[in-house]
Amino acid sequence: MPVNDRTLPSTTALRAFEAAVRLGSFTDAAAELGLTQGAVSHQIRELETRLGIPLFERRARGIVPTEPGETYLPFVKDALGRLRAGAEALRPAQDDRVLTVSCSPNFASKWLVPRLGDFIATHPDIDLRISASLQHVSFDGDGIDLAIRHGDGDWPHLDVTQLCRELLFPICSPHLMPPGPAGAVDALAGHTLIHDRDRKGWTTWLTAVGATIDRFDLQHGPVFSQTSLAIDAAVAGQGIALARSALAMLDLAAGRLIRPVRNSLPATFSYWIVCPKQHAQRPKIERFRHWLLAEVAADPA
Repeated sequence: MPVNDRTLPSTTALRAFEAAVRLGSFTDAAAELGLTQGAVSHQIRELETRLGIPLFERRARGIVPTEPGETYLPFVKDALGRLRAGAEALRPAQDDRVLTVSCSPNFASKWLVPRLGDFIATHPDIDLRISASLQHVSFDGDGIDLAIRHGDGDWPHLDVTQLCRELLFPICSPHLMPPGPAGAVDALAGHTLIHDRDRKGWTTWLTAVGATIDRFDLQHGPVFSQTSLAIDAAVAGQGIALARSALAMLDLAAGRLIRPVRNSLPATFSYWIVCPKQHAQRPKIERFRHWLLAEVAADPA
């Protein structure tokens, strides 16, 4: 069937389709778009009718796009991206002053916020706004310009730049263990171990570095839901924590923390600078990306 104005779908239908594919659920797509589940289902049925093909397979555990749906998806993403870019181009120049950045609370408190004075002083024309969230933003009408994500960097629909790799190693207050040459890992035995989210991290790390596991009390010690809180507990002398290098760097440089042993492991994930591809070259985003990379390059080893 030739494509004409009558077969072109509405943007509401396209947004419903994209969200449903990404989230794997009409219900979740409805929640994100501020619609009812019935409204999203109706938009998808109307889209399928206009195109004359089924776009989803309905299964017991959710929905998956059909082969035609997979083929259609990149065109929908591109169309929605171009529409957003067009809307951005029509906004007043004042919007180019506002830069909204999303990152995790851990990264915000332990890496980003302590450094922001320099960016604010050197970029007085940019109105910087930080949104701290544990959830990865979608950039779909949420007002976020750029995000700093912790993960594997596999987000092919976004512009992705690696910010920094990390190491995982023990940290503690210099008052807990005397500063000086780092000792053997087994020297940590007998100290309180601080845990991040669960008690598995220490077991994994100690096993990987060849420590004698049965010398350590892995069943006790405080557990914190956020890495930044575990680091703060270590600064306060409450025990020894495992920390990722990016989050512990400033406290180590200031002498609030030490590394009692030199053993370290590469962290599973890295930090990445991400934004929609169509916005990657916007001056305010380029300036903030350049500043982030320069800060990492200037970090003490």
